[in-house]
Amino acid sequence: MSARYADKVETEGTRFPLSVLNLDIWGEDIEDSPLVFESGDQDGVLLPTERGFVPMPWLESATALLPMWMFKEDGQPFDGDPRQALARVLERYKAKGLTPVVATELEFYLIDDSSRQLRVPRSPRSGKRRPGAETLALRALDAFDLFFTDLYDACEAMDIPADTAISEAGLGQFEINLVYSPDALKAADDAWLFKLLVKGLARKHGFAASFMAKPYDEYAGNGMHTHFSMLDETGENIFDDGSTAGTDMMRHAIAGCLAAIPDSTILFAPHGNSYDRLVPGSHAPTRICWGYDNRTAAVRVPGGSHKARRIEHRVSGGDVNPHLMIAAILGAALIGMEDKMKAPPPITGNAYAQTLPEMPGNWGTAIDTFAASPLMKRIFPEELVRNLTLTKRQELRDWTELSPEEQVELYLDTV
Repeated sequence: MSARYADKVETEGTRFPLSVLNLDIWGEDIEDSPLVFESGDQDGVLLPTERGFVPMPWLESATALLPMWMFKEDGQPFDGDPRQALARVLERYKAKGLTPVVATELEFYLIDDSSRQLRVPRSPRSGKRRPGAETLALRALDAFDLFFTDLYDACEAMDIPADTAISEAGLGQFEINLVYSPDALKAADDAWLFKLLVKGLARKHGFAASFMAKPYDEYAGNGMHTHFSMLDETGENIFDDGSTAGTDMMRHAIAGCLAAIPDSTILFAPHGNSYDRLVPGSHAPTRICWGYDNRTAAVRVPGGSHKARRIEHRVSGGDVNPHLMIAAILGAALIGMEDKMKAPPPITGNAYAQTLPEMPGNWGTAIDTFAASPLMKRIFPEELVRNLTLTKRQELRDWTELSPEEQVELYLDTV
């Protein structure tokens, strides 16, 4: 809309069909969704989030984006909105006097997709393509210096707390960490906006950026690891006992996270391509376990100062919805603490080589497990569980008809 009328939508919101939050990856209605013809495709009310307008630096014209979330006509939150689902989990924490402090690590590939064969883009500095992956290499960052400089400037303009950038294990793969936030809603918003920004800015620089879980068979996939600690009403970290071990409360939270992984895998691996990432020996977890400073485990307790004792959840791919992903992790941790769940012993060594419980290995199983889960219904509203299940079953049906090339084309820019 033109800037002339922007004040109205900022103060009054706007109306959209509730069904727009229940579309498949192609933007199509879900055929058997009760939100469409059965209910007359009713409107909900979109209201601005507390963030307000943010610039869109990847566009040539001066343009702003207004993040919004969905409510019903009577002012109640719409249960099918992922952001409302996360807000609901956070209200439960607030009632217990607890504040999760959340950070995300986002991996992505820079890709030349101008031909049928995906390749690393030519470096704007040298005009050459990197011959291979260069893990933690300054040269890899230098090769795309202008892109990363623009990216950090854009993050500053959009209030996205971008921290460290590194080159990762894949060809043209990078990771940027977003700084810890005591506002998990903002942390999820930041991750969502960051993905939008990286993809848009890459196109402005003449190549693609992709958070697709596994764009290359021979290289590691893209993950989105989530770290969280927990503050009480006095600001003390309840996971910190002054030692490397952490508190019983931390282990209860870990137990909840582990218990929920099978049922919530569809939120951590939401697409057909997601399961190509979750294979042994690929720098992505496949076994349901935890460990101290062990990157082969699904849940890791990083080393460092005991004051920053935290949990790292390593299952999610870069192709997730950040609001659903963070809601699933924090919701599971809260159940673990409420029920005083007992965590299994931490593993040591290579989790891939050990006999341990495994995550669902395919998309269909993950969908069915989520749909039937009593645990997920303790975290998410029934309407969201239903809507997401319908959506993913329709996507699975239509995805199986695509060629491998069409599948890559579908996910490369979309997720």
